[in-house]
Amino acid sequence: MNILGIESSCDDTSAAVCVDGVILSNVIANQAIHEAYGGVVPELASRVHQQNIVPAVQQALLNAKVSKNDIDAVAFTRGPGLLGSLLVGVSFAKAFALAKNIPLIDINHMQAHVLAHFIGDNKPNFPFLCLTVSGGHTQIVLVKDYFDMEVIGQTLDDAAGEAMDKTSKILGLPYPGGPLIDKYARLGNPLAFKFPEPQIPGLDFSFSGLKTSILYFIRDHVASNPDFVQQNLNDICASVEYRIATILLNKLNKAAQAYGIKDIALAGGVSANTGLRQGLQALCEKNNWRCFIPKPEYCTDNAAMIAIAGYYKYLKGDFVGQGVAPLARMPF
Repeated sequence: MNILGIESSCDDTSAAVCVDGVILSNVIANQAIHEAYGGVVPELASRVHQQNIVPAVQQALLNAKVSKNDIDAVAFTRGPGLLGSLLVGVSFAKAFALAKNIPLIDINHMQAHVLAHFIGDNKPNFPFLCLTVSGGHTQIVLVKDYFDMEVIGQTLDDAAGEAMDKTSKILGLPYPGGPLIDKYARLGNPLAFKFPEPQIPGLDFSFSGLKTSILYFIRDHVASNPDFVQQNLNDICASVEYRIATILLNKLNKAAQAYGIKDIALAGGVSANTGLRQGLQALCEKNNWRCFIPKPEYCTDNAAMIAIAGYYKYLKGDFVGQGVAPLARMPF
């Protein structure tokens, strides 16, 4: 069974090939054009997707040593995401499937992040908890089966990744700022500066107040010392990263204790953050839990997770017709 996976939810164009549940290729084409604007410009993203999608698919097939004639189904990100970007991927998938007379499989982008844990041999057992953290989403997901998932906690306002991106802008770092915060944090003291932890009941998150706190903190210190950021960049990044990680892990710990689950997973673009990964590993060791974190290339947006999700949907015979349309907001 050969599945072609297509991912185009934001600014990365990706194609992957999955053969009998094994990922043989995963090609990702990034878009440097957004660096000049300090963030993703949706119209530009969709146009660059149009340029990248055919070469990405060709390279994925070449790397996997699979012919387009051998593909049995096309799995694609239907949503959530930027509508223009999704439209490119959905249109390509529909055209490919129509030309080859093969099934279409629509995939929820956030569910695919969770199912990235089924790439490779080290797989969690059901049920497990997955902390899914990205620039647009922050969720604690109770995973009962491949497509039986329940969001038991989520952000009430901004996502953790958005808080990191906003911090990088405040600090004057170039886009994308998340990896740079991670880099500088490795050189700093995470306890140098203290930022507040939002007191949100239950398992939900909030990061808007933390962003405001960081903004005022930098503003007030720069007012008295214009070189404050430059002199303390490593410690600021380490302290911000530490607070965001502790907010996430404290809620995850609360969820694991409440549900009595010992298989704990991490997914999404922010799961590539070193501090968060190390923090989760330490938490799991302390509580004798099993820890699951995908390889970095399967944390950020990628088609391998779409292809593996497509594989499990193919086994169920869960297909969609040619009338399928992208959804900027797709129900979980």
